Amino acid sequence: MVKESPLISIVIRSYNEGWALGETLAALCVQDYPNWELIVIDGGSSDGSKALIEEAKPQHFIQIEAADYNPSRVMNQGMRLARSNLVIFLNADATPIGRNWLRPLVESLQDRRVAAVFGRQFARPNCDAVYAADYDRCFGNEGAPAHLQNFFSMVSSGIRKDIWALRGFNERMQFSEDDEYTRWCRAMGYKVVYVPESGVTHSHNYGPRQAARRQHGEGVALAMVWEGSPRELNFFRTVLLGCVKDARRDLMYCYRNKRMREWPYGLYIRYVQRSARLKGFRSGWKRFRENSQDSSILPPVWLPDSERKLSI
Repeated sequence: MVKESPLISIVIRSYNEGWALGETLAALCVQDYPNWELIVIDGGSSDGSKALIEEAKPQHFIQIEAADYNPSRVMNQGMRLARSNLVIFLNADATPIGRNWLRPLVESLQDRRVAAVFGRQFARPNCDAVYAADYDRCFGNEGAPAHLQNFFSMVSSGIRKDIWALRGFNERMQFSEDDEYTRWCRAMGYKVVYVPESGVTHSHNYGPRQAARRQHGEGVALAMVWEGSPRELNFFRTVLLGCVKDARRDLMYCYRNKRMREWPYGLYIRYVQRSARLKGFRSGWKRFRENSQDSSILPPVWLPDSERKLSI
């Protein structure tokens, strides 16, 4: 007897990623897991993404203005729209590899002790070495996310709605909202599981300004959840020593993959990243923590049922 496949909700967030969205949507249609609904929340794309999404006929298609985009708010909205208790998140530019992307995530998420799962990511062929090295370190043969403390990526992932309903994503966070949520999950005794059998192709080539902006935001977010002393993050330890470690890892990656010409550019990007992250951390600490008596992770955004407003 064939076991019935429960309904799964897939939530895609998109913004001007039509160059990859067509392949992503096509990959969903050939999955060997048949019972799913599609929810798409678009941040005001102007590149033809709307036509691709409408052609896919999602259960829900929500459009918001780019200026109103907040990742936690969008994910909470997707969770509220989902009919299933098992909700899979997939970035518009993360293309599933093969027909077996969805099933491993679903099967791992069916364990009631598991709050969240996430799959493997492979850098695209045109990915700069400095960023490809990060994907290799996190998802490749050198290591696995399970070995990196608090590591989680929402790019290709899934969460249980019954656990999410206790707390939700923290809408005060503009960056690292997935990290903050899964920290809470682990603190509550739930499991966060890496599922390498589920793979997507996904990567970005950020320029120096983009890299600095993102890392500044990540630094602010880190300050909001940091449980140690702010003095532990400083220029010598965080930037200089950190860059030395990065440079060594990048050198090994470039040598193995015959990409040595890209190594000097990687040195520059690493310095930009680490400097911006430290600056963001200091800014976030001063803004959110310096005068606060609460040194713990930010409180949940959920209100009691009597006060909760779930209108979309």
